[in-house]
Amino acid sequence: MGGKRGEDKGFWEFEIRLRYEYIPVNLVKGEQFNPEFTELNPIGYVPVLVDGDVVVYDSFAILMYLEEKYPHPLLPSNLHKRAINYQAANIVSSSIQPLQNLAVLKYIEEKVSADDKLSWATCHITKGFQALEKLLKDHEGRYATGDEVFLADLFLAPQIHGAIKRFNIDMVQFPLLSRLNDAYSELPPFQDAMPEKQPDAPPSVVS
Repeated sequence: MGGKRGEDKGFWEFEIRLRYEYIPVNLVKGEQFNPEFTELNPIGYVPVLVDGDVVVYDSFAILMYLEEKYPHPLLPSNLHKRAINYQAANIVSSSIQPLQNLAVLKYIEEKVSADDKLSWATCHITKGFQALEKLLKDHEGRYATGDEVFLADLFLAPQIHGAIKRFNIDMVQFPLLSRLNDAYSELPPFQDAMPEKQPDAPPSVVS
């Protein structure tokens, strides 16, 4: 459970083909605050995974749960590169995405101004991307930490896509991330996971 009405997702399905039911949650309409949803996730954020009697929320936790249940190497064997993956994933999930989510931007728009909402988001995306460029330098291959898709890539792909599509970030200043974005765009599972491909994507995102 937990579509974002066409916005970037916290993680992208890659290669692990599982049967699941996709239940969209319209954040613009505030469906994440409905009692039936907050019963699953009291903080009212998406996504949420319901696996039988197990309920897991938060993208990072969901990814690791699926990795434990359906083993698929999300981390390289090299300890240093594993640490790089953890750091990159955390920069996105803790230092960028929460500061650009709908609830925060709506609060800034209401309390300050619409113009400040955009500058707030671009400031934190830019700061995070600068850190990622430095972190991944000398570690990247075709993808973030080598020639295979790992944990970091699952966080980077939607974040870069959202930065470009939602916030018009100029990627010229981020050559490494821009190159990674090009590589992700060639992967069919990543293409299928793009917001505009989701069943609840609004026309403004699809067009």
